[in-house]
Amino acid sequence: MSGLLAITLLGFVLGMRHATDADHVIAVTTIVSRQRSLGSAALIGAFWGLGHTLTIAAVGSAIIVFNVVIPPRLGLAMELAVGLMLVLLGVLNLTGITRRLAERFTPQVAGGHAHPHAHGDFVHTHVHGHAPGHHGHAEDATPLARLDRGFARLGRGFGLYQALRPLAVGIVHGLAGSAAVALLVLAAIRNAAWGVAYLLVFGAGTIAGMTIITAAIAVPYAYTGRRFTRLNGALAAASGLLSLGFGLFIAYRIGFVDGLFTGHPHWTPR
Repeated sequence: MSGLLAITLLGFVLGMRHATDADHVIAVTTIVSRQRSLGSAALIGAFWGLGHTLTIAAVGSAIIVFNVVIPPRLGLAMELAVGLMLVLLGVLNLTGITRRLAERFTPQVAGGHAHPHAHGDFVHTHVHGHAPGHHGHAEDATPLARLDRGFARLGRGFGLYQALRPLAVGIVHGLAGSAAVALLVLAAIRNAAWGVAYLLVFGAGTIAGMTIITAAIAVPYAYTGRRFTRLNGALAAASGLLSLGFGLFIAYRIGFVDGLFTGHPHWTPR
């Protein structure tokens, strides 16, 4: 019984540590950069961890129970998906920078001025006035507002739509790490049922770890979002650049160093 307890605790702790991997932290940082609520940020981390756990449990269980062997090219493709997703998250964040640069160099209109302001959780700057017709766009004419209107039927506040974003990112990350976790379990636990149970405990640790991490990451974004909108925009831009750069690095490593785009792919689950 003591051995089972030790394995359970080890799985939970390793799951929490797994949440701190660089690509995981960068992804959730990019997602929570728009959050002003620590509670919402923690929920984002929890849903990311849930998505990650779903994939780890599904793919890992197939490897443990049915001895599924993942070909090197497929394994590399799953890891490449993480890099491409980080690039996408970075681009989505950085589109706000190009908009602000264009607005900064736009001549001011009569009676207009520029300062940062927010529409929901979308903060930006453009030339406008407070008289009727002077605002640069309608209150609901921001990219995020359009998305929220399109998915309004899915819920309000932190509804299903807000949960699906980190859930999908977590699922992609789980694809990349499932083989390594499953092979580690196979080396230590010979009983398939206990191996699957270990995966679930590992996933619970990942959920807990990512919930704590996202809440901590959101602190500077929540603070600056209420008081220093320019600094908040700079932090969001920095997270976008980091996500884009790291995603491109992963894509290059997987594609050319590990050989996904060549005739001789070599893959070591990690």
